[in-house]
Amino acid sequence: MGRTKKKPLPLLEKLEIVKSGAEGKSLAYYNEKVVFVPFTAPGDVVDVQITHKKSKYLEGKAVRFHQLSALRTEPKCSHYGLCGGCKWQHIDYTHQAELKEQQVKDHFKRIGKVEVGSYLPIIRSEEIYYYRNKLEFTFTDRRWLTQLDTPAAEGGPLHTQGLGFHLPGMFNKVLDIEHCYLQPDPSNDIRLAIKSYAVEKGLDFYNLHTGEGFLRNVVIRTTTTGDLMVIVVFKYDDTIIAEMLNWLADRIPQITSLMYVVNEKLNDIITDLEIQLFKGNPWVMERMEPPVTGLPDLNFKVGPISFYQTNPKQAKRLYQAAFDLAEFKGNELVYDLYTGTGTIAAFIARSVAKVVGIEYIEEAIVDARVNAELNNISNITFLSGDMARVLDRNFVKQHGKPDVVITDPPRAGMHDRVIAQLLDMEPEKIVYISCNPATQARDVSLLASKYEAVTAQPVDMFPQTHHVENVILLLKK
Repeated sequence: MGRTKKKPLPLLEKLEIVKSGAEGKSLAYYNEKVVFVPFTAPGDVVDVQITHKKSKYLEGKAVRFHQLSALRTEPKCSHYGLCGGCKWQHIDYTHQAELKEQQVKDHFKRIGKVEVGSYLPIIRSEEIYYYRNKLEFTFTDRRWLTQLDTPAAEGGPLHTQGLGFHLPGMFNKVLDIEHCYLQPDPSNDIRLAIKSYAVEKGLDFYNLHTGEGFLRNVVIRTTTTGDLMVIVVFKYDDTIIAEMLNWLADRIPQITSLMYVVNEKLNDIITDLEIQLFKGNPWVMERMEPPVTGLPDLNFKVGPISFYQTNPKQAKRLYQAAFDLAEFKGNELVYDLYTGTGTIAAFIARSVAKVVGIEYIEEAIVDARVNAELNNISNITFLSGDMARVLDRNFVKQHGKPDVVITDPPRAGMHDRVIAQLLDMEPEKIVYISCNPATQARDVSLLASKYEAVTAQPVDMFPQTHHVENVILLLKK
């Protein structure tokens, strides 16, 4: 018996895009069903080819524009639409900020069903390009071919080498990057120089299907202080590593920390591998202004696997927003949950009596202690462990009941046990920082029995994307 042929998915003509939706996709309506369409803006009128049909919604792609939104602007990057890193480049930045403000409000209204006392205007990023301090690029011996490439039938290459980003949702597909607008100079020069050297020397680029090939990844970290870290990841050890890295050090003398890793595994994770220092320092230095005038600047050593906020200039504004909402008097005991490498703890420590920082990753706590010592801060206690298990009544009995809790969990939000313990220990204030307002709204609703949502402060850490951070102040009722 032959297979039943699937019905072709429909082409919907002249749909009006009405608003921005989940994951940066805009949405329209067709027969009372939501249609998600990426790379469009509210006000566009488009023909949409449906690509996925679900019971409650449709997904499609715009194949023809009948009317362009007034919110639109010309994307700057030649890789727009393929890379996936800056999906909102086609939307004017003023409107990006407005859409993010609305996104936060919608999450609290629809997901949390929580009334927030006031929403402050979003803190916009001064730099809307070249704001990231860390990028990772992948070598491939079969880069993704675009419409600009000459087809093989016309004499073009069937497969070519590349160094760039994975395509969204396709880990085995890599788009070669000519110029990236995310990271400041000399990031592009470094990537292009390494690629040019590798091609000239005939070095093998990695094959993501077979797991073979000499060159695997490049990690570049820039800083506001001018320090610059480069980590090159190889599949196996070879004498040419030293030759290549010496050439790179001479070619880009701004590099202050040059490292390499030999990764024989099939995955790209290097946090469990030995990172070899080739030249310079085993860290870069980042600096942040203090929250209060008159205090010395904060300095942070950032190692090859240390976490530091990806938008360093906006990180200061994010932490300042949390600091201002907390309104510290100077005598508070503060718990800093999910403290990471202790940047927030260090930022507030000189303005309170004591900070207790808790973090799951032990290596991050090591970095946190180093940075506290570097800044001559002695009133922070850092502890590592699973937050849901560590934070209990015995912990509070040992370290004291906090007056203020600052929590900055991962995108998934806080564990139910952590929320239960917050309700049990009843700090006067909770300052909740989140990179995912949807899970933040959910958690705030669970705290609503004892806490009032007073003020929300959105912060734009990632221009040209739909992502938004939000800080919210909760006061005990």
